Amino acid sequence: MSRILNGIVAVCPDMGIGMNGNLPWHPVRLNNEFKHFRKMTATASVEGKQNVVIMGRKTWFSIPEKNRPLNNRINIVLSRELKVAPAGAHYLAADFSSALRLLDSELSNQADQVWVIGGNSLYKELMESPGTRRLFVTQILKQFECDTFLPKISLEKYHLLPEFPGVPKDLQEENGIQYRFEVYESIKQ
Repeated sequence: MSRILNGIVAVCPDMGIGMNGNLPWHPVRLNNEFKHFRKMTATASVEGKQNVVIMGRKTWFSIPEKNRPLNNRINIVLSRELKVAPAGAHYLAADFSSALRLLDSELSNQADQVWVIGGNSLYKELMESPGTRRLFVTQILKQFECDTFLPKISLEKYHLLPEFPGVPKDLQEENGIQYRFEVYESIKQ
């Protein structure tokens, strides 16, 4: 079954998404940005179904234990090393294509929207995969030191949508950090 796959990420101006396993602006919290992430990834569009979050092993373990699994979502962790799903995770898949096969088989009656939530190699795979893809990007308008980066969003493959339902258009600010929400959609090839 062909489905729209979504990625959601917050990036610094240099496309940095992480530092030492944390968000680059850690320990500063951007609560409204986090609420946006939760609303987008947890709100299913079909009653009786749940959204799916797909993440790499490092992303899973970067989530505070008390917040794992991400509630009201089916959590799939990708790892080639782990043999069983980490405690709290709902499913383990060896790679992205295995996770997508899981969606079309075992989870076909439960899964609604699919969200990739990190890390960088998984975002790269999502961005280069065929079909309709949407990238929900929070542009953090302040540079922080980063050691992990989002691949460049190719404007030959993606276009910035002027607006998207449920995504605020105006400039946001929390704890002295300004940011804005952007949504990119893959261009039909």
